[in-house]
Amino acid sequence: MTRGIATSYAAAPLKGFIARGEEPIPVWPFAEGNERGIELTPLYRTVPFAALRDSALYELLAIADALREGRARERKIAEEQLRLRLSDIEWPMKIASF
Repeated sequence: MTRGIATSYAAAPLKGFIARGEEPIPVWPFAEGNERGIELTPLYRTVPFAALRDSALYELLAIADALREGRARERKIAEEQLRLRLSDIEWPMKIASF
């Protein structure tokens, strides 16, 4: 167990869809974090600092973590949340639908 910042299904926006069970949650290691859980190595070492400064970025990084380490249900919800966020972006050019 390590102290850190909640990620994947334990962080917004996914925590609103997935109930926390008895098992420890995934966390990015961070000495000033307010959660305890199983260490999940962030995509980059400064991810915890960046996530704490930008809530929208935090949500996208948590979604990415759910896609890379989550179970099937968590990955499906993460995919839906990512699609939702990408569909809200004003793209400078037309892109193919995915």
